Amino acid sequence: MAEVVLTAVNKWYDAHVHAVKDVNLHARDKEFMVLVGPSGCGKTTTLRMIAGLEEVSSGEIRIGDRVVNDLPPMDRDIAMVFQNYALYPHKSVYDNMAFGLQMRKFAREEIRKRVSEAADILGIEALLQRKPRQLSGGQRQRVALGRAIVRHPQLFLFDEPLSNLDAKLRVQMRVELKRLHERLETTAVYVTHDQVEAMTLGDRVVVMKDGWVQQVGEPLELYGRPANRFVAGFIGSPAMNFADVTIAEAKGALWAENPGLRVRVPAAKVERLGPYRGARVVLGVRPEALRIAAGADGGDSAFDATVEVVEPLGSEILLDVRAGDNALVARVEPSARVKAHERLRLAADPERLHFFDAKTEAAI
Repeated sequence: MAEVVLTAVNKWYDAHVHAVKDVNLHARDKEFMVLVGPSGCGKTTTLRMIAGLEEVSSGEIRIGDRVVNDLPPMDRDIAMVFQNYALYPHKSVYDNMAFGLQMRKFAREEIRKRVSEAADILGIEALLQRKPRQLSGGQRQRVALGRAIVRHPQLFLFDEPLSNLDAKLRVQMRVELKRLHERLETTAVYVTHDQVEAMTLGDRVVVMKDGWVQQVGEPLELYGRPANRFVAGFIGSPAMNFADVTIAEAKGALWAENPGLRVRVPAAKVERLGPYRGARVVLGVRPEALRIAAGADGGDSAFDATVEVVEPLGSEILLDVRAGDNALVARVEPSARVKAHERLRLAADPERLHFFDAKTEAAI
């Protein structure tokens, strides 16, 4: 079993910098867990504490059945892939992949076997005699992965390994990493600032902010049921639209309204929003939950808006619109014929409206 358990883990750099705050995580055996969040949220520090590259200020880290707080990195049975590939420029690909095993005094034949197997998995057999300067960015990344694979560790740690690649290659390598994980069946903890990367790679995703874990869950759980406004805005591309609204009662129903926007609170959320009558809350709606309404269509969730920018992306069109003081983005069908400065009517899917407490920012 190669599960990873963090219990009340904290990291202080001095009396004033509390980088990681009471983190409790459980990466299950063979799970691909992704830590995601903006720069400075504590995700890389958490990963480095698991690796043994940073000292734990308080709390406990367990890998498998061992508490590893005081173990040096080499004794934790882990392999780490860094943001910069850290390849030895004067060594061949084969020697780069074999170096760690050579330092651990593995037999020459065993080293040759492991390097050959890893090269086959990664499709780099033809590159084994080249030097890193003769490789592309994607090939160097594969060599760095190969160097980790030959170790046969019980835990893989990835620190933003794709961030130096161009957009097309990142998509390709995401698929390769997913295939690799399914083939190796090894526990992995992966750090990224890219929420698309997190959603596509992770069995479960950990969203962090300011050193705190905000929410842990499967990708679609975070997307559909965010715990707070931060998670709602961070997960999803384009980001969720937010508007400050007041909960009002009229005609026996609750309405979320502000100048330029008025939508009926769906029946499933009336009970939870009842205590907020007359109070301000934050309404959230994803761009894909907005559609162009025909004429007066749209019912109680429709509102008028003015198109400011049209972004045709081929498979879809993004509309930056303004409804009163509300700046919103709508994702619509590519067949929509809309021009800038045009007035149109938008309707929100009432079942996909989110509400957040204005003070705590927690989901209501």
